Amino acid sequence: MGTPARVVVLPADTSKLRVESLELPDPDPHQVVVKQFASGICHSQLHQMHAPRKSPVILGHESTGVVLEVGSAVTHVNPGDTVMVTWVPRQAASESMPPVAASLEVSDGTASSQNVFTWADHTIADQQYVVKVDPNIKTDVSAIIGCAVMTGAGAVINTANVQANESVAIFGVGGVGLSAVVGARMAGANPIIAVDLDDEKLTFAKGFGATHVVNASREDPVAAIHALTTRDDGFSFGRAPISGADYAFDCIGIKQTMEQIVPACRSGHFGARNGGKAVLVGVPTTKAEINAVDLLINEKHFIGSIGGSCAPDRDFPRFLEWEENGDLALDKMVTERFSIDQINEATDALANGEIAGRAILEF
Repeated sequence: MGTPARVVVLPADTSKLRVESLELPDPDPHQVVVKQFASGICHSQLHQMHAPRKSPVILGHESTGVVLEVGSAVTHVNPGDTVMVTWVPRQAASESMPPVAASLEVSDGTASSQNVFTWADHTIADQQYVVKVDPNIKTDVSAIIGCAVMTGAGAVINTANVQANESVAIFGVGGVGLSAVVGARMAGANPIIAVDLDDEKLTFAKGFGATHVVNASREDPVAAIHALTTRDDGFSFGRAPISGADYAFDCIGIKQTMEQIVPACRSGHFGARNGGKAVLVGVPTTKAEINAVDLLINEKHFIGSIGGSCAPDRDFPRFLEWEENGDLALDKMVTERFSIDQINEATDALANGEIAGRAILEF
């Protein structure tokens, strides 16, 4: 017997979402059925909503919940366990087979997902996307660990491996960018420079650990970052004093910011000092042009970070410990809450820049 569920569906022919009541199938051997408490509302879902498609789509990829049913081959969780659902395999290095993305039969066809769907009061997912956690976690705000925190903080501590007293610039301080700020603070980075177009968001970022802020609508962020990071202990290929961030993170993914993070980085010098690292974290929406001469002469690096290079089984306990110790401050980072029937209102608010931190759906 299946599980009744209310699921947000993105139709093939419109970006207006609907909530559909249906029945989830019984789990196959490698699947888990989860009753959900809350789900994050991620900006990347807006990209999906406005991308062309030939069939309906089911959305959402970070949540908290409790296990209702497990397939016969599932061994790491049992009914009654508190879990987090995420879109990154929990321990990809040790898996022998790729996970299967969830799909559902809805009223207008077969709806696909990008690995999982969490905009639903119940979901069914491949066991690789279901992470067992302490039952005493906050079951509302902890939902955003499954994407926002993992992606932002993970980019800092895993992809870049930022060390104490290294300089960091973070472009875009929404939920992912704020998580990057926290990750930088936990790594002991200094300075931590937040870049955004909104003074309110920049002030908000200071509360999470940003030491300096730059409003890119009023000044050139690249020049500002160099002014804040000028050093007197070396010089560049062009014989200028060293300046620029050791690490620059683009948590937005638009053409302008993708093209700003490399020049915002510190220059290297003839093998004596490597150049800085520009890390693309946000989902890119356009092509970008990179100054190859700058990359070459100054020995800079341009790298990508998908899901913060995280292994959820390894990293989620660390992030939950940060939250327990008061370092992550998820109650402050989650600034808006919506019901499933308010999903269009929620996505409109996100698209209009009205969400200061991260929004969640509560079921």
